[in-house]
Amino acid sequence: MPSEETRDTDDVAGAARAARSSEDHRTLDEVDTDGDEGHLILGDPEPEPVEPPPQPVADLASACVRFVGTRYGATLDFSHETLSFVDQWVRDARPELGRRAELMALVQSAAGAYLGEVIRRAFGGSWLVAEGDASEWKLALSTVYCTFNPIGMVREALLLDTAEGWSAHFELDPSERDWMEQRLASLPVVEDDEYYAPSTRFDVIAILVDALRGAMDARGLGDVRFTPGDYR
Repeated sequence: MPSEETRDTDDVAGAARAARSSEDHRTLDEVDTDGDEGHLILGDPEPEPVEPPPQPVADLASACVRFVGTRYGATLDFSHETLSFVDQWVRDARPELGRRAELMALVQSAAGAYLGEVIRRAFGGSWLVAEGDASEWKLALSTVYCTFNPIGMVREALLLDTAEGWSAHFELDPSERDWMEQRLASLPVVEDDEYYAPSTRFDVIAILVDALRGAMDARGLGDVRFTPGDYR
């Protein structure tokens, strides 16, 4: 996809940030800070302690830890800071996709499971689906009403394009969708590589959670938690 091409940002699909030329480039650090540049304002309260993930997720996330550790000498500890190494793994894998068809499934599944676990541990949530066809996997947050497929997100990062049928976009409550789209539309725009990067997905989810939690607090719903049954 040409880097000059811009993306419509009035949609919660993907990272909800647009691509533009490098001379007009801005980073997420320029918005939504608490006065200490680069620190996102996250919604209160803190997420509840999370349970261990389903075994298929645990196995794939562990594989990501091994692959990245072997290739880059980095220790992935499921903190959001480590997603920069996952970004690099995805970036390095792209040129090889045409020669090694199996690489797509390997990287998208391992990196997607790791991304999902980083998100789940940061914001709370449950894997609604974590078996069978990877395109149908779903992670549901517990502090706000939102589901998505982290594996689909990494697939898009590998393709630098949308992945139809992989649920990489955020699925929200219909009553919150329009104003959340407007909120995300105000974010700065970036080039394709950053737009689809796993670390960008985390950053946008942090903004989404903060905005939705703020709206819940304003309605007196600050103590509400969403369980898997709420998503059925």
